[in-house]
Amino acid sequence: MKILYVTSEAVPFCKTGGLADVAGSLPPALAEQGAEVAVVLPLYERVRDRFGSQLKFECYDYVDLAWRHNYCGLFSMEKDGVTWYFLDNEQYFNRGTLYGQADDGERFAFFSRAVVRMLDHFKFWPEVISCNDWQAALVPVYLKDDGVREDRYRSIKTVFTIHNIEYQGRFNPYVLGELFGLDAGWVKDGTLLMDGDINLLKGAVLCADAVSTVSPTYANELKMPYFAHRMEGVMRQCSDKLSGVLNGIDMKLYDPRTDGRILKNFSLEDMTGKDACKAELQRMVGLREEPHTPIVAMVSRLVSHKGLDLICEVLHDMMELPMQLVVLGTGDQRYEDFFGWAAQQYPGRMSVRMDYNEDLSMAIYAGADLFLMPSKSEPCGLSQMISMRYGTVPIVRETGGLKDTVQPCESWRDAGNGFSFANYSSGDMLHVIREAVYLYKDYPDVFGRLRQRAMSCDFSWARSAREYLRIYATITGQAWPINTETRRAIDIPEEETAPVVEGPVAVVEEAAPVEEPAPVVEEAAPAEEPAPVVEEAAPAEEPAPVVEEAAPAEEPAPAVEEAAPVEEPVPVVEEAAPAEEPVPVEEPKPVKKTRKAASKTTSKTAKAEKKAEKKTTAKKGTAGKKKSAE
Repeated sequence: MKILYVTSEAVPFCKTGGLADVAGSLPPALAEQGAEVAVVLPLYERVRDRFGSQLKFECYDYVDLAWRHNYCGLFSMEKDGVTWYFLDNEQYFNRGTLYGQADDGERFAFFSRAVVRMLDHFKFWPEVISCNDWQAALVPVYLKDDGVREDRYRSIKTVFTIHNIEYQGRFNPYVLGELFGLDAGWVKDGTLLMDGDINLLKGAVLCADAVSTVSPTYANELKMPYFAHRMEGVMRQCSDKLSGVLNGIDMKLYDPRTDGRILKNFSLEDMTGKDACKAELQRMVGLREEPHTPIVAMVSRLVSHKGLDLICEVLHDMMELPMQLVVLGTGDQRYEDFFGWAAQQYPGRMSVRMDYNEDLSMAIYAGADLFLMPSKSEPCGLSQMISMRYGTVPIVRETGGLKDTVQPCESWRDAGNGFSFANYSSGDMLHVIREAVYLYKDYPDVFGRLRQRAMSCDFSWARSAREYLRIYATITGQAWPINTETRRAIDIPEEETAPVVEGPVAVVEEAAPVEEPAPVVEEAAPAEEPAPVVEEAAPAEEPAPVVEEAAPAEEPAPAVEEAAPVEEPVPVVEEAAPAEEPVPVEEPKPVKKTRKAASKTTSKTAKAEKKAEKKTTAKKGTAGKKKSAE
C-alpha cells in the first residue's frame, strides 16, 4: 500500500506541539508494517538550517493558486524507511516561526495546492493521502475539485486526522476565490461555509473518505457541543466514517535505560538513577534538595483548556501539602503573570520557567514524582505517556486520551497506573493531589509498585499503525492485516470465514421445525385416562420425522448444549408444553411407555367388565330358575 502523509510539522525536523511527535513516529511505524510511506511538509527555515546538507534536490515546478503562479522546489531525504519530501518556497516558509503569521491562510493553501500538483514528481502515485489538521485540510478539497477534470485524482483516497478541533482554519468567505482559488459553489452548497465563515476543517471532514481522531474517547466527545467547538453536527453527520486511534510514543527515543538526555539512566530493575535525576532537577530549577518530598510537575502550554484555572483556584491549598511544584511552558499572559507571582510566594518550593526547553523538559520527566494534567479537554496527550515511561506517575482529568491511557490507582488491590478525577472541579483535583502526595509519603512501597506499573505500560506506535492500516484498507478495498493479534489477514477470502460465523444461525433455523411435535406432547399429558389418550397419542409413535429434521443439529456443539437440559425424563412431558426449546429425539420413549401402560390398563378394565357381565348374567339366570320353581 502506497501512503503519502501530509503534515505541517514533524520530529526531528520541526516541532511546536504533539502533531510533530505523531508525524515523526507514525510513518516509520507504518513502514515497519510493510507499507510504502512518504511524508511531505514545508521546507521551513529551521529545517534548512539543521538538515540542509542532508537534503537532496529533486526538481522544481510552478504551482497555480488563484491568480498566483509560484515557484515550488522539491527536496527529499531517506530516513527510518520513509522518504521525507520538503516543499520549498522562501516567500512562504523561510520564516522564523512555523505559525502565527498574518498570511497563514495563504501559506498553507499554497502548501496544500503544491502537495496535489507535485504528485507527479514523487517516487510513487499514492493510493492514500493522510492529512493532518487544518494546515492540510485543503488537500481533500483540491483532490475533489481536480477530480472533476482529471480521472487520475479520483483513484486517491483521503484520510483526515483531527488532532485538536479547536483550530479549524476559519476565514472570510469573500476570499474563497482570491485566496484559495476555488469556485463559489464550495460555499453556496455549504461544504466550506459554517457560521458565516469559510471553515477548512469542515470541508476536509466532509470531503475525506475517512476521518480519524487521536483517541477513542475524543472521537465520542466530538459529537458533544462541550468539546466540538460548534462542529458537533458535522461530526455526528460523519460518524459512520469517524474513528478514534490512540496515539503512541517513540519507545526507543523515550527510554530511561538508554536516554542520553537525562543525568543518569535507570530501569524497572534499578531505580537508583531516578533519585539522582530528582536531585539534579531540584538543583536546576532552584528547589530545596529534599529527597523524600514529592515533586509535582507540569510541562504544558499555558492556555485555558489545559485546566490552569483549577490550579489558580487552589494553588495555596496545594502548597500547604508536603510537596514541591515545577511548571515549564509559555502561553497566555494572564497565566504567565499568575505563575510568575506564585513562584515568588513560595521560594524553594515552587519554580516556574516561562519558555520551552527540551533538555529541561526531559529533566522534569525523569526527575519528578508526579505529573499534573488537569485538562478541560485533551484530544490525546503525549506528556502523560512520556512521564509514565520515566516513572513519573500522572494525575489527570478523565477526558480524551487521558481517560484512555490512565487507569485510577486502587492501592488495596495493586491496580491502576496513575490518579484521575472526572469532574472539572478544583476541589476534586485537590483531593486527588492530596491522595497522591500522601501515598508517596506514607506508603512508599505501594507507591513504588504503582510507579512500576506505570513504567510497564506499552505505548508503542505498532498498535496505532495497525489501526491506521485497517482504516486505509477499508477505504481502498485492499488486502491488509486487520489485527495481527486477534485474527488472520484480511486477504483470506470472506467466503471461507463466513460459514464459521453464520453456521450457528443456520443450525437454529433448521432445528426450528423440531418444535412442531409440541402439540402431541400437550395432548399426551393426560395419558392416564384410558381410551382417549390411546387414540390421540397414537400418531406420536412415528418419531421418524423428528429424527430426520433434528439430525443436522448434532454437528454443532452449541445446538446440542442448548438442547441438553430438556432431557429430564418425566417432567419433560409437562414442561415441554410451551414448545420454546427444541424437543430431543429421546422424548418419544416416554410416550411409548405411556401408551403401553394405558393399553395394559385398558385390557384389565375390559376383563373386569366381562367378569362383571358374567356375574350379572349368572344372577339373572338364578333368579329366573327361582321364579320357574315357584
